[in-house]
Amino acid sequence: MTSPSPRTGIGPDQRLRRAVHRGDASLVQRILRTYPDLLHNPDLSSAGLSNSNLHLAASLGHLEVCRVLLALGHEHGTPALNEKHQTALMLAAAAGHTEVVHLLCEHDPPCILRRDMRRRDAVMEASLGGHDTVLQILLTYVPGGAQAAVRNADLEGNTALHFASSKGHLPVLRTLLAAGADPQQRNVWSWAAVSYSATVQTEVYLKTLIAGDAEKRKRPKNDAEEGRKAGLVRIVESEVSSAG
Repeated sequence: MTSPSPRTGIGPDQRLRRAVHRGDASLVQRILRTYPDLLHNPDLSSAGLSNSNLHLAASLGHLEVCRVLLALGHEHGTPALNEKHQTALMLAAAAGHTEVVHLLCEHDPPCILRRDMRRRDAVMEASLGGHDTVLQILLTYVPGGAQAAVRNADLEGNTALHFASSKGHLPVLRTLLAAGADPQQRNVWSWAAVSYSATVQTEVYLKTLIAGDAEKRKRPKNDAEEGRKAGLVRIVESEVSSAG
């Protein structure tokens, strides 16, 4: 058990948490050099949700603190989870901290597919928050490809597209559909994403995107059909020429 500092009257665990909160990477490193057992240092206060040092740093967007914690082995073996089974990546994605999300994705791509108690993942959190750049980073690094990731659903059957539609995040809707989100996918109440449109503008925009996406899928078939017909015409013309 660590004792309080005679100067401040607070223990190293609290001093460490304060250093993380301020984004003081150098102080975080110094404290952990002396007290390596505080690497995770879960917040056991009533509102702390047992968030670790990395949870706190990621949620606040403190990139250098996150680097220090990762270098010291904070996520070694398996990602730290809070009481809601959320990872630090989920918190960073929900808050829209692009650089931290990029760092965490590079460090552990499989973490992108981790689910919390509601079966939500980082892709859903980014979509709910309207963080399009974060979403694109997640979909770039996600194992198994973007299409599978954007079709994941939470306990209520809601996909990232449902969340983006419900909040009216237009750029996110475009990114999700481009990645292969299924606009017909329904939740446990049999509602598709368009039914949750936050505004009329959102509904019109989403329907336009869906119609355009459907047209693109038809186009290759039409092009192939035209190519086949053109080939037949060339064969007939060749036969006519030979007969002449």
